[in-house]
Amino acid sequence: MENAMTSAYSHLQRTFTRLSRFGHLSAIAGWDMQTMMPPQGSQARSEALAELSVLCHGILTAPDVGDWLAQAHQETLDEVARANLLEMQRAYDNAVLLPASLVEAKSLAGARCEHAWRSQRPANDWQGFAANLKEVVRLSREEAAIRAEAAGTGRYDALLNLYEPDMTSARLDTLFGDLKQWLPDLLQRVVEKQRAEPCLTPQGPFAVDTQKQLSLKVMALLGFNFDGGRVDVSAHPFCGGVPDDVRITTRYNPEEFLTALMGIVHETGHARYEQNLPRDWAGQPVALARSMAIHESQSLLFEMQLARSAPFLQCLRPLVVSAFGEQEALSEQNFLRLNQRVKAGLIRVDADEVSYPAHVILRYEIEKALIEGEIEVDDIPALWDEKMQHYLGQDTRGNYRNGCMQDIHWTDGAIGYFPTYTLGAMYAAQLFQAANRAMPSLQQDIAAGNLAGLFQWLQQNIWQHGSRFSTDELITRATGEPLNPAHFRHHLESRYL
Repeated sequence: MENAMTSAYSHLQRTFTRLSRFGHLSAIAGWDMQTMMPPQGSQARSEALAELSVLCHGILTAPDVGDWLAQAHQETLDEVARANLLEMQRAYDNAVLLPASLVEAKSLAGARCEHAWRSQRPANDWQGFAANLKEVVRLSREEAAIRAEAAGTGRYDALLNLYEPDMTSARLDTLFGDLKQWLPDLLQRVVEKQRAEPCLTPQGPFAVDTQKQLSLKVMALLGFNFDGGRVDVSAHPFCGGVPDDVRITTRYNPEEFLTALMGIVHETGHARYEQNLPRDWAGQPVALARSMAIHESQSLLFEMQLARSAPFLQCLRPLVVSAFGEQEALSEQNFLRLNQRVKAGLIRVDADEVSYPAHVILRYEIEKALIEGEIEVDDIPALWDEKMQHYLGQDTRGNYRNGCMQDIHWTDGAIGYFPTYTLGAMYAAQLFQAANRAMPSLQQDIAAGNLAGLFQWLQQNIWQHGSRFSTDELITRATGEPLNPAHFRHHLESRYL
């Protein structure tokens, strides 16, 4: 990239390096807010983060930046620099549309709503939550209207583009429409099949300290770099921080250890992607993760394709037994059944991979209607219950805590994010199948605890590229074709039927 540096482009590089450093501070302050910060710090921290977001917005949208972008497009740049310039342009175009006042108001409303949600959710306080959410939705609609007008798209598409560039709701409707054709029947058949396969529940309690030690061993097995990250506890598991300092979290339950353990595997997938993004381009947008669906493809490849496969469970079981002792529920056959159990439930983050897409489609349909103004915040609980009954046969009436209040995403206006989970599951199935084709001994290697080949393949095909290619090009280079949901269906049918 150095050779390609010319006047306007080098000004842009310096500007984006500066933005990256402020983004670093914002990420760590945000992580602290969700893990370590005492409750009383919320207001001051929210204001500090809002101030920082306004500062970054000002740097990114300065008139000079627009001028430099126009000039840089005329300069001779190498392939990576050209890709970086496209990402710079995208960031600028996304930011310059919004007035600083809206950026600040969104940041403050989101922080207020998220902080209150932490106590409102356990209290099942929908009314209190809805009051804050209305302000977040009002500001999100304002943002969506501005973006949609500039892009000439629908309002939801304008927000979806922030998380998944080049994806549209029309394409999602096709992909999800196809899923809705065959998934309910598959879910029913799998549940029916598993009814004849008794599955014992491990008997606790499972000491939290022991669970933590087990988590660290599994993270090490999965190649997490502890010199460049750490694991903590939060109300909602997440992966945050920056590539040189990745912060992941989970939540422990002394009565049950698998949710926290698989949560760790999932977040470690995110973390490995972050830790292996291209360091040569650090501080530049081309060095960032391609999109949220690609990010989710990495966490779901780790959690679903790898960690719930029979070969990996074979190598994970001895670690679990050495942590908690031998019991019948941890026998080889039962341990496999435990980790491949399919059951429609209320909670998205605890859902198995067969029922999970239904949780995502439900949220997608609600948030799309919400942002387009077809429904209001007060309509969410009834609509949620109706869709839960339809897709998963679950009753959520009056149970806001485990219904429409369970997720953190809407609290800070992250509307357009949910579809990336199921897109990620589709990409993960396609990538894992390609890795198996490339390495015929992969399944035996996994059973032996040798994961180096898989990680090397991911490094070569996904991690090292950052945002150098579009999502379609990245996936086509890695697997030989763009997104093909048939791989996801094939994976579910072959594992569960």
